[in-house]
Amino acid sequence: MRVGFGGGCHWCTEAVFQSLHGVSRVEQGYIRSMPPDDAWSEAVIVHFEPETTRLETLIDAHLHTHSATKRHALRERYRSAVYVFGPAQKRAACEAITALQAAFSDRLITRVLPFAAFRPSDERNQNYFRKHPEAPFSQRYIQPKLERLQSRFAVQAPRR
Repeated sequence: MRVGFGGGCHWCTEAVFQSLHGVSRVEQGYIRSMPPDDAWSEAVIVHFEPETTRLETLIDAHLHTHSATKRHALRERYRSAVYVFGPAQKRAACEAITALQAAFSDRLITRVLPFAAFRPSDERNQNYFRKHPEAPFSQRYIQPKLERLQSRFAVQAPRR
């Protein structure tokens, strides 16, 4: 099964989902939805095993690893969204976000949008954290998110 996520830098989002058990593949790039959300936005497509990892768990991880309650000037480039591949997945995602709202003091701005198209990132940017775990960006932005996940979810060591 697959689902899309956007919210912050796709280097960070890719590393977050690569660390979760039950995720078999993460495609890093740009996603767009239907108008008015048809501008390309940094995002990932997550391929997962629903018998191992629930969609709600993936959404929970997503909401806790980006600014899911903040509006800012770069929101079009970093649209806070769950991109779904059908009506059943849309219902499940909406229910998950509603249920997870209780964990946040501010209102979640993350939207559930229909997936329309995907464009992969340049190859040199893919698997950024796996290729550059000691880079300043990795240490400052990605590593803290992975540490946050360790206390909340089943995570796996980064593959290199």
